[in-house]
Amino acid sequence: MPPKPITENTLFYGDNLPVLRDYIADESVDLIYLDPPFNSSRSYNVLFKDESGTASEAQITAFEDTWHWGPTAEETYHDLVMDAPERVGAAIGALRQLVGTNQMMAYLVMMAARLVELHRVLKSTGSLYLHCDPTASHYLKMILDTIFGARYFRAEIIWKRTSAHSDTRQGASQHGRIHDVILFYSKSEQWTWNPVYTPHDPGYVEEFYSHVDFESGRRYRTDNLTAAKPGGDTEYEWHIKRRMRDAQWEADLENEYLQPKPGCEYSVAKPYKGRFWAYSQANMRKFAQEGRLYYAKSGMPSYKRYLDEMPGVPLQDLWTDIPPVLGNERLNYPTQKPEALLERIIAASSNPDDVVLDPFCGCGTAIAAAQKLGRKWIGIDITHLSITLQKYRLKDMFEMEPKRDYKVIGEPEDLGGARQLASENRYQFQWWALSLIEAQPLGGYDGSKEGKKGSDKGIDGVIPFMEVGSKREKVIAQVKSGHVKSGDIRDLRGAVDREKAAIGVFITLEPPSRDMITEAASAGFYESPGWGKKYPKIQILTVEDLLHQNASVQMPPVHGTFKQAERVQDEGPTQPSLFDE
Repeated sequence: MPPKPITENTLFYGDNLPVLRDYIADESVDLIYLDPPFNSSRSYNVLFKDESGTASEAQITAFEDTWHWGPTAEETYHDLVMDAPERVGAAIGALRQLVGTNQMMAYLVMMAARLVELHRVLKSTGSLYLHCDPTASHYLKMILDTIFGARYFRAEIIWKRTSAHSDTRQGASQHGRIHDVILFYSKSEQWTWNPVYTPHDPGYVEEFYSHVDFESGRRYRTDNLTAAKPGGDTEYEWHIKRRMRDAQWEADLENEYLQPKPGCEYSVAKPYKGRFWAYSQANMRKFAQEGRLYYAKSGMPSYKRYLDEMPGVPLQDLWTDIPPVLGNERLNYPTQKPEALLERIIAASSNPDDVVLDPFCGCGTAIAAAQKLGRKWIGIDITHLSITLQKYRLKDMFEMEPKRDYKVIGEPEDLGGARQLASENRYQFQWWALSLIEAQPLGGYDGSKEGKKGSDKGIDGVIPFMEVGSKREKVIAQVKSGHVKSGDIRDLRGAVDREKAAIGVFITLEPPSRDMITEAASAGFYESPGWGKKYPKIQILTVEDLLHQNASVQMPPVHGTFKQAERVQDEGPTQPSLFDE
């Protein structure tokens, strides 16, 4: 049975390819933004190595985060060639001949399979924006041309993601790399489009809007009021009473028929040979009454076009006005994009209540921008850490909570699901378990850092908090998914003492033994000088209790694990976390 359209905001944990196939209905999404893994700040040629390790002759910058050519890539390639539309299979086959069987080809195969599904779920009036860097943008554009059709290519947007920097000082013999590429496609000839305008350049304003209104102080430019062809009431004389004020001539608005009055000195304006007025007498009188006419010394009127009434410059495909993520918006996620960038895309290519999909949603910038602009959203990510970051961000920015305000699909909901996750991927289990106590994992944000335990052996996560006198303290956490014993608690006590931590938390999938509970109790208490309370020095929390008994870490209430996103409220943003690095 085909999936039904999703009607509420939803986060999915999992590989986006099966999620798209199993959960997202045909033509149910209005806008897709995807920012698949790539890295343009470091140089690699690993994607152009054979899997045997032989380096490519072409030293081509590639991605830090990659897929490798293996059974999964080979199977996906076979499915594309055999089951995808014929033109897609032919294109992928040709690319394999061109690129070779290497990691770049694995990347392109994986992307092609997902883009086929994204095209399927997109409405006929929908659009797709693919964010990438110049390393693979040309290959991805070929794939998009094949899947969407070259005639539905709308723009290659160049986003200046950082200011100029000198790679030459580091020995680089090339131009500085400071831009990303965003490929924009529609699904049909009719797509949602809301024009976006940017402010005029100050130099342009100074040159072309050089006049300043005497009374209001508004800047304006003058436009010609004549036309080359007649059209209705366009051949008439315009009489101007000769009276000066701020070097401007004023029309005699008292005379209905624009005829001179006895005893008054007038100047007459009329179109010159071969020209006519562009507006009727009625419109000219209206302009005069509204103060929209500017008179040259000859008495010839022009139309005042005020700067503050102009929408700005229509958005072009070179975006240099959106800086990288800065200040309070920065959440320390390595590939985070600025909200302004996503807000621009979403505002241009969707309407309120439309559905926005981000299949590589990372820390959730597209989701946050969609929520801010009143769109529905679907986010997919393959790491529990990313899902956790998004939940914190939605809570901080909008006071949104899972189950109440949006669905989360793919996370364990019971002990059986937790055991299944632990058996499939212990690092994903570790990240998910740490999210239950709002602890920040030690190590990286992505799968390439799996297994990195940090500099402190035996510490999986940390919760910083602030004591009286602005003294920084911390809770350290350890996660175990297998057999546990009292020796594990003794090891945690040692880590707490070594790291001078206030509290140690042991999260276990299996029930603790009586000896473990006794060992934890013998550690005593952490006495908080700021709160005047005692907290167990070593605490044991089971996954089952965290899921069903609302168990939590006993600790001082003021803490901040991840950098806090700004609250979207009328009263302004919230105070940034005290614990940001």
